[in-house]
Amino acid sequence: MENLDNSTLDMIESIIAIGVDYGVDIVGAIVMLVVGWTIAGWVRRGVRHALEREPRMDETLKPFLAKLVWYLIMIFVMVAVLNQFGVQTTSLIAVLGAAGLAIGLALQGTLANVASGVMLLFLRPFNIGDYVDAAGIAGTVVEIGLFNTEIKTNIGLCLIVPNSTIWASPITNFSRNPTRRFDLSVGIGYDDDVDGALALLAGLLDGDGRVLDDPESLVVVHELGDSAVIIKLRGWTKAGDYWNTVWDLNKAIKIDLQAAGYSIPFPQRDIHIVSGGNSSTGE
Repeated sequence: MENLDNSTLDMIESIIAIGVDYGVDIVGAIVMLVVGWTIAGWVRRGVRHALEREPRMDETLKPFLAKLVWYLIMIFVMVAVLNQFGVQTTSLIAVLGAAGLAIGLALQGTLANVASGVMLLFLRPFNIGDYVDAAGIAGTVVEIGLFNTEIKTNIGLCLIVPNSTIWASPITNFSRNPTRRFDLSVGIGYDDDVDGALALLAGLLDGDGRVLDDPESLVVVHELGDSAVIIKLRGWTKAGDYWNTVWDLNKAIKIDLQAAGYSIPFPQRDIHIVSGGNSSTGE
């Protein structure tokens, strides 16, 4: 019984010794976790509030960046806690780096889409509602996400395009600039009055209120074609009026030229048949 009591006392003394040796470390680790967790929360909320004041920042990106900052702070806190207990954090960091590299290689395509999505959201080559042509895909931008961009085509189809595909290709934004230039061509016959046609077409542009005065419109003889004298009309209109203006002008050009007696020739080819005589001899 005495031996049992002695062994029990020895165990209690050992536990007390361990508690004394590691108690400070345990308390310090707990304090570090609490303080780190609190600071990470404060910083996360501060980043979120700061991003909320930026109107050009996409709503999808704001919580993502705030959460990313929180994770980074907590990683540093955990490394500090492990270091408190004497864990070799250098090797741990190396392991984490190797694991991150392996994950990055495995998710290379996905991470490329995320990186491209961040660039699209930050640099803003287009906004929601813009009509764009990217990677050979034309349509109206419906949504810009971290992985994909949703585009609605002219025929009402929904296309989900990977962000890396869009970012790696030239992007034409038809809605970015407030004005847009149009070029129309029409042919008249070689026997028609060229000056009269030029004056008629110039008056047609001047009479359309959607055609802007600045830059100045232009009506010129562009080319002497095989079957017609080609006249080009060039003008500027607001981006939102572009297609309606072009369609209406094409119709008006046809009606006004024909009403004024001008011909709008189609490609023609003259064929000359040369017949040769046959000579015959008889006996």
